[in-house]
Amino acid sequence: AGAVFMERSRMAGHLGRAIIGASPCHFPQNANTSAVSESITKLTNDLIASYAKVGGINHLDGGNLPSKFAIATITTDLLRLLLPGFFDEKPIQTAELKVEIAMLMDSVSGRLEDEITKSIEYKPPGGKTADRPRQLARELTLKFLGTFPAIRKLLKTDVEAAYAGDPAAISHEEVVVAYPFIETIAVQRMAHELYKQDVTLIPRIMSEWAHSRTGIDLHPGAKIGSHFFIDHGTGTVVGETTVIGNNVKIYHGVTLGAKSTSRVEELRGSKRHPTIEDRVTIYPGATILGGQTVIGANSTIGGNVFLIQSVPENSLVIAEGVSVKVTNKATQAEI
Repeated sequence: AGAVFMERSRMAGHLGRAIIGASPCHFPQNANTSAVSESITKLTNDLIASYAKVGGINHLDGGNLPSKFAIATITTDLLRLLLPGFFDEKPIQTAELKVEIAMLMDSVSGRLEDEITKSIEYKPPGGKTADRPRQLARELTLKFLGTFPAIRKLLKTDVEAAYAGDPAAISHEEVVVAYPFIETIAVQRMAHELYKQDVTLIPRIMSEWAHSRTGIDLHPGAKIGSHFFIDHGTGTVVGETTVIGNNVKIYHGVTLGAKSTSRVEELRGSKRHPTIEDRVTIYPGATILGGQTVIGANSTIGGNVFLIQSVPENSLVIAEGVSVKVTNKATQAEI
């Protein structure tokens, strides 16, 4: 074991000196070690040169940005606060609940305050100068955590909607612990509260963390009412300025998006995504685009429909003119 450690240390020394351009070490080198050192040096130099040539995707010598990894861990702990017992590795007993939650709350608030401080230093809320970023971060953190009872009330309606809307669901517990939608909407509802406080970067990092885990893309800016349910969910996208009413059900592969345009800067911050009124159902593959597009209450949008205009209340929208030809497979080439 000692010999292995010494060899690894010697190799590390060779590589470290090669990277910083120091003179070769005086330890005996074999040809392979020298070749590795030269390769690492070239790779390092080429990459550093690219930092100078390809700007816009570096963040060097600037303020410290919120950590994606820290926020991922914080978000998991926030889910533990919202839905106790569902994101914990061990059962939580009622007798221990107050102590457990107090300890977790203390830990989360401190870590989140650190990340919000970085966010404020990067871009203060409202575009104003923040003289005391740490103090403001503490205030925003406490205000955010204070919204959790209200978020929990909304989440309960989402769980109820999922159970009522999916005959495959066997219990509310299954919906919470197994349905990817619940995790995604829980994160979106939390991120939305930070978004409303004009905390930058962190809400989007949170929602994209959930997106990467579930395949459901809910922007933190979207305003979503109660009793919301996305069945299956994979590939569903809800854009930043989308407004969704109460008792809305969406299936997988639905896009509530913005029209593609060259006037990006002109439209930034404006209403670009559709409004979905109460009690609307949208089936798989439907695409609804545009900030002026309104889907009237009690309407049903069929699968694979493409909409860029509003529809009145109580509408049934289906795609027509799609032909399907059925032939004998035996006469066809393999596909």
